[in-house]
Amino acid sequence: MLEHSVLDDWRSPARMAAVAVAVALVAAACSSGAESASSEAESVEQIEAGQREATGSALVNMTAEGLPEPLVDPAEVMSGGPPPDGIPPIDNPKFLPATEVGFLEANEPVLSLEVEGETRAYPIQVMIWHEIVNDTYGDTPVTVTYCPLCNTGVAFDRRLGDRVLDFGTSGKLYQSALVMYDRQTESLWSHFTGEAFAGVLTGEILERLPVATVSWGDWLAANPEGLVLSRDTGETRPYGQNPYPGYDDIAEDPFAFRGDTDERLEAKQRVLGAGVNTDPTAVVADALLDTGTIAFDLDGRQVVAWALPGTASALEAFEVSDGRDVGATGVFETELDGRQLTFTRTETGFTDNETGSEWNVLGEATAGPLVGSKLTAVEHVDTFWFAWAAFAPDTRLITEVP
Repeated sequence: MLEHSVLDDWRSPARMAAVAVAVALVAAACSSGAESASSEAESVEQIEAGQREATGSALVNMTAEGLPEPLVDPAEVMSGGPPPDGIPPIDNPKFLPATEVGFLEANEPVLSLEVEGETRAYPIQVMIWHEIVNDTYGDTPVTVTYCPLCNTGVAFDRRLGDRVLDFGTSGKLYQSALVMYDRQTESLWSHFTGEAFAGVLTGEILERLPVATVSWGDWLAANPEGLVLSRDTGETRPYGQNPYPGYDDIAEDPFAFRGDTDERLEAKQRVLGAGVNTDPTAVVADALLDTGTIAFDLDGRQVVAWALPGTASALEAFEVSDGRDVGATGVFETELDGRQLTFTRTETGFTDNETGSEWNVLGEATAGPLVGSKLTAVEHVDTFWFAWAAFAPDTRLITEVP
């Protein structure tokens, strides 16, 4: 069966036919074992998370005696269909060297995360079936998340004071976005903001880590020696196929969204959002993709947002790689070694106007006087407008890019 009940609300014959085909694809994959995972995939050393603490469980009851008052109305936290961990998170991720990956098309989206000088890729074709990966980079335990219903990839440092947390899927949704729970206290967390909104950890906020959604081809070119999350997950899923075909349709209403829609844009128009907890700013993705770059002030810093064509939408077609080109984005500080840089998009990437150096979508100089330099990445998300506006209602909206 489908991992979410997201398609159940679609009533048109075309949508119901799409559901039938998707179910058939999943059933066929499950009966055949799907595509076998590479036997060469290997685990990396993981930092062990803490044990279950003697606390009340917001996962069971958000308003249980002894728990703080939730930060959101419990009535607005809805079941997404599956039980806790019914969408199974990946707790022992296995990776392949980038040059040995043969299951990704060049235009397929991957989440790119760099921690402690190491960059790994998490293919959306895997993340869409699991939503959470608990991973470790050296001394840094992280959680990498992807919510298909709000089309958002976010990563967090999963340390909180002396605690090392790990996260599962609660089976609940808030504002049509993934609700995580930590296994140590069973508090509930917003994947979108990284804040615990129910349970003993209510009000705590995880540190967000800059993550970018880019094409596999661009990521591979930049990280030929990097590691890539494999399909060896311990679960049988039709990786490469999208269980939400057509969900990217701007004319369709978002699933399980009960808030007021900010009418400045269509609910499911794509935006780039930055500064969600400090200086919320959204840029209309189509405008940015048309123009290439925009510079603006964000929380006292000069930053540049840019977009490069060549990355497929994971949520449009049955095959992830068949999705239309929605491009890839990045947000970076424009100051480098005391110099302010300005940027222009080229056919293959970007160039700074001060030195003529060439830059890839991940903010790395690949040629010219600054070759080898890296811009400081700014945490941002590619998401749907309804979700960004719900979690950052006072956002500044940039609809036209000069």
